[in-house]
Amino acid sequence: MSSQSAQCTAALVRPRSLDQAADSESAAVGQEQEANLEESGREPEFPAPVPLPAYLQQTYWWAYLHPMAVRVFERQWLVNLILWGNFARLRDLALDELGASVQGDVLQVACVYGNFTERLAQRLSPTARLDVVDVAQVQLENLKSKLNDAPRIALHHQDSTHLSFPDASYDCVVLFFLLHEQPENVRAKTIAQALRVVKPGGKVVFVDYHRPSALNPFRYVMLPILTTLEPFALDLWRRDIADWLPDSVRATAKIEKETFFGGLYQKVVIAV
Repeated sequence: MSSQSAQCTAALVRPRSLDQAADSESAAVGQEQEANLEESGREPEFPAPVPLPAYLQQTYWWAYLHPMAVRVFERQWLVNLILWGNFARLRDLALDELGASVQGDVLQVACVYGNFTERLAQRLSPTARLDVVDVAQVQLENLKSKLNDAPRIALHHQDSTHLSFPDASYDCVVLFFLLHEQPENVRAKTIAQALRVVKPGGKVVFVDYHRPSALNPFRYVMLPILTTLEPFALDLWRRDIADWLPDSVRATAKIEKETFFGGLYQKVVIAV
């Protein structure tokens, strides 16, 4: 989020229900409650509640969990403004890695404000399938309303650190501006899970924040914004995404990295 999101948070008050939920995280993690648009073939035998992570409730309640969050942030012009006019470019950079006509099985880890998933759905070939996971039920419900019963798409209530899918389930896994929202230990688990479920010969695509060059004026604008609103994002200024890969993957995978908008954003593709 950027400076524009700071103005939005001023009008939101943290509801007590989120604090109460933080004390009830004893339920099993990693099980799913699906909001299916179509049968996915990956239904669990015993669905169980998925607890909201404490860091999400404490740091990002205003953006993703508050009852008004979806109404405030689910605006195409606003998400584009938050990314300083770069949303469409970054979206298409990620989707182009999947191809103009997406083949096989694709996993999107975490819902996205804006039309990212809708554009991905439009690229699905007749035999392709898309699964989307998110730990916040409100985000899944929002995405379901945006997809309008699009075929071959299934939504799963899961934690990114405990995916319930079998190993080597997907041809491609995409994470669009998720890693910067997670603490380092959570981020490492999310990356490990994404790599676990991708098939040999497949790829994992990350688009996220990056440390801008010293000559980029947005570097000095974004530093106080991220420090205040998205403190975990500064990890991506200090370290490469590849640093959080499991050692076994880092030694053998092909890693490609590009930066954009003066280094403020990055795309990392890991082919396994």
